[in-house]
Amino acid sequence: MELSSNEIEKILPHRWPMLLIDRVTACEPGKCADAVKCISAGAIFFQGHFPGYHVMPGVLIVEAMAQTGAVALLTEEGAAGSLVFLGGIKNARFRRQVVPGDRLEIHVEITRRIGRIGFGRGTASVDGTVAAEAEISYAIHEREKASAQAD
Repeated sequence: MELSSNEIEKILPHRWPMLLIDRVTACEPGKCADAVKCISAGAIFFQGHFPGYHVMPGVLIVEAMAQTGAVALLTEEGAAGSLVFLGGIKNARFRRQVVPGDRLEIHVEITRRIGRIGFGRGTASVDGTVAAEAEISYAIHEREKASAQAD
């Protein structure tokens, strides 16, 4: 399954500037997803990271991986109306700088599920070279429960 940015917004609650994936190029619900982020010099984070030497912050690369995995989880049957929160990050490694003009290709495989907790392994690449990788955990909450806890 492929998803446009408009379709992604129907699944994830993120909006600009925090929606960090532009298109889902493949998705097997509950199992894996592939997404892309086209890196533009006009991205808001380049105003401060780093002026004069633009590099996408590693934490945002990991967030893009987390959002890609969340799409895989939220497209699973019965997941409509749920929210996916970042539960943790392990073994994050950054191997290449991501700069304006790059097309960040993201792959996340959901490796394990325990109830409403999910675990995944993500890789972000540019031109076939791994830029970053991480193990990500997810907490899946029903939207009504999540909003009630915030009150």
